[in-house]
This record gives sequence, C-alpha cells and structure tokens, in this order.
Amino acid sequence: MANIKLKNVKKSYGSVDVIKGIDLDIKKGEFMVFVGPSGCGKSTLLRLISGLEDITSGDLEFDGERMNNVLPSKRGIAMVFQSYALYPHMTVYDNMAFGLKLAKSDADAIKSRVEEAAKMLQIDHLLDRLPKQLSGGQRQRVAIGRAIVRDPRVFLFDEPLSNLDAALRVATRLEIAKLHHDMSDVTMIYVTHDQVEAMTLADRICVLRDGLVEQVGTPSELYEKPNSVFVAGFIGSPKMNFLRGDFASSFNCATLGIRSEHIVLDNDNPTWKGKVVHTEDLGSDNYLFVDIGAEEPLIVRQAGKVEIAVGTEISIRALDEHLHRFDANDKPI
Repeated sequence: MANIKLKNVKKSYGSVDVIKGIDLDIKKGEFMVFVGPSGCGKSTLLRLISGLEDITSGDLEFDGERMNNVLPSKRGIAMVFQSYALYPHMTVYDNMAFGLKLAKSDADAIKSRVEEAAKMLQIDHLLDRLPKQLSGGQRQRVAIGRAIVRDPRVFLFDEPLSNLDAALRVATRLEIAKLHHDMSDVTMIYVTHDQVEAMTLADRICVLRDGLVEQVGTPSELYEKPNSVFVAGFIGSPKMNFLRGDFASSFNCATLGIRSEHIVLDNDNPTWKGKVVHTEDLGSDNYLFVDIGAEEPLIVRQAGKVEIAVGTEISIRALDEHLHRFDANDKPI
C-alpha cells in the first residue's frame, strides 16, 4: 500500500490550465473516489498519479518518495479503464497473465496468482474463453483481475462501470466493494461522474470543480455538511432542493437548501403550500414535485405508496434541524 500526497499539483496544456493547484493526502489502504462534472479534471488527475501524463508543477509523493519523474511501470500501480483494454486474441487466462509474463515471473507463480484472482472475482470458470465470448460485466472483471495479479501498491479505476447497463453496474460495484474489503492493504483511487457509486464505495470522496478541490470528506460528511451550494447539489440523489429570493431571505440566507426526505406533509403547521405538478413512483418511495412558486418545483420524498394525484394542492413543512443556509458566496452560514 502507499500513502499518496499531492502538493500544489498543476497540469496545463499550453495556455489551458486543467488542474489548477491541488493539495490532497490519500491514506494507506484508503478507497478514495474523485467525483465532479464532466471537464472538472478528475480523469486528468488520475493520469497524473499513474504517470500517463506529466505534472506541469508541484509534487506527487508515494510514501514520501517524489514520483514526478518515475516511469509508470516503476510506480507499483495497476489501472482499470472503462474500455476494458483486453487483448481480443488472448484467452482470459493469458490476458490476466500477460503483465507477469512480460516481467518474466515464474510460470507456477503466474498460474497461482491468476487462479487466485479469478476465484476471488468468480471468473475461474472463464479462463479458457476469449473476450468476445464474455458479457460486459465479465470483461470488466477480467480487467480488474489483470490488475490484481500484479500485486500493486495502488489501484486506479477510471470510470470502470460506465459501459455497463444498470443491473451489471450494481453487480460489478459489489465486486469492487468486496475487492476493497479483501485487499484492504491496497490504496484505491476511483474516478466516476456517478455520485451513487461514490457514496456506496468510498471511504472518502474528493469533489472536484474546474480543476480544484471543492471538498474532501466521508460520504456522510459531504451529504450532511456540504461546504458549498455546489457540493450540496452534486452529492445526493435526487439533488438537494434550493430556494432563493424571498423564500431564502425569510430564513436569513441567500440560498436555502433542504433535501427531499426532510420535507413532510403537514396541514397544521406548513412551511409552504403548493400544487403537485408531477409524481414518480419508485415502488419503495414516491417523489412529489410541488410547485410553490419558486424557480423549480420542490422534490418531496414520501416512503411507501402515496395516493396523491397531479394537480392536488398540498401543505408541506421543512424540518428545521435539516435546513442548509448558504450566504451570497454559496458558503454555509
């Protein structure tokens, strides 16, 4: 495992600054997830750590050793890409063993490590197949297995589930979570634009915005105590409700935030009244979209079955202890 430090790391392409000065400490054995919107720099940052891109300025350290000019092959990393990057003419076994063969490892050791990794990922019955004979989820597990056998200090995942359908994403996400549990001595860094993946996998999440770190914390810290309107709106599904103008000023703030599960139906002591303009029945939950005259309808989560038709006028109350108040600079008050 490795403790990874980034000290004022910057990356520019000509006059375009992509990474604008990042300080970050990733602990040994930690599962760190980089999230953020498209173009925020999360994949570039991963490539800087891997050595696939050169750092323009600043320092990258593994266990106190400066890595800026160390070759990718000498960093002790293994990378899993969204495109799988498997050799189509090789069997699963040969794909997983390829890196070890290049390193001239002992044949018996290669066999042992490949079979152990395959068993861990439940693909030991697929070792004789070609990639074209596998499903997308199986191919991604082969790609992960190829990384495991190298016994890396650091695992890097670059949006590994983005090519999978919804059911396979969930199944493979469970495999990666189990992998982290089974390989707790390996530092893992995972890039995704899917905040559900981030919330379910991460020990800590690093939210990136325009090449800078917006906030770092555990999933619950980011969900419950976001340090900006941006983080509050990015973390959580559905996103936090935001109210501005007179709605916010009556609560002595520039922006008022409240999550959907923290709004309840209340005819006796309502905070707002409005009309239901849309409903979403997800089986275990119902979401009501309520027009109270704000910029956007409020999303109200109701557990279980709720028989409220579109067009119904309802009264709702925000739970005071769960209100988020932000100032004119989008920072919490």
